[in-house]
Amino acid sequence: MSYGMYISAEGAQIQAKRLEFIANNLANVDTPGFKRDVPTFQARFAEAIQQGLDIPGSTSENDIGGGVKLMEVNTDFSRSTVRSTGVSTDFAIGGDGFFTLQNEQGETVLSRAGNFMLDTQGRLVSQYGQLPVLDDAGSEIALNPDQPFEIQAGGIIVQQDDSVSIGLMKPQSLGDLVKVGSNTFRSLGPTSPVLQEERDVRQGYLEKSGVEPTREMMAMIETSRAFEANTKLIQHQDSMVSSLINRVLTR
Repeated sequence: MSYGMYISAEGAQIQAKRLEFIANNLANVDTPGFKRDVPTFQARFAEAIQQGLDIPGSTSENDIGGGVKLMEVNTDFSRSTVRSTGVSTDFAIGGDGFFTLQNEQGETVLSRAGNFMLDTQGRLVSQYGQLPVLDDAGSEIALNPDQPFEIQAGGIIVQQDDSVSIGLMKPQSLGDLVKVGSNTFRSLGPTSPVLQEERDVRQGYLEKSGVEPTREMMAMIETSRAFEANTKLIQHQDSMVSSLINRVLTR
């Protein structure tokens, strides 16, 4: 197989991978609190340079492009707008911070999605995976489903004579957060509670998805055309090699 065919195949593979991220973003265009994935690609050196058998700038046959590779996948944490729902168990964070939830492994995870509900035990849980929502002491929040409740300033849930402060945490750096499913994040670094004067939780509102359909559709068209161009190059090079072999065999 020709070197150019390898490069074209790798280009097609990378564009197919990018399409997967775009498709996932579009699938979550209506998911509250969702943060879009942004893959980063970079041109790579030839295999010999990658293995340390040559150096960039040597002007040898190895000093040519090696295609492109996926470097990392970042999350766009840009703040999204909020919309009114009028649902008492819907919450939106007006400032920084994340809701704290407990996953199936008992770990504390973070989420900007506040579309909660009450389960059969009266616990406040997420709609994705039904993960319990935690208070600022790390305990599950349980409410009486037969009695009304409201959110007061600072994210304090008040029901009758009882009150509980909903847990809000923020990581030292947003770059420490990794997606772990159910629209939640795990922090690889330290986290700290959101200060009382910075806490802003609104009842009856939801933070919208961070995906802009128009931008993602434009990216999908661009990626599809790049994928098509690479596959055409593969076909063209395959045709050239086939033609060359046929000429050699007919001599």
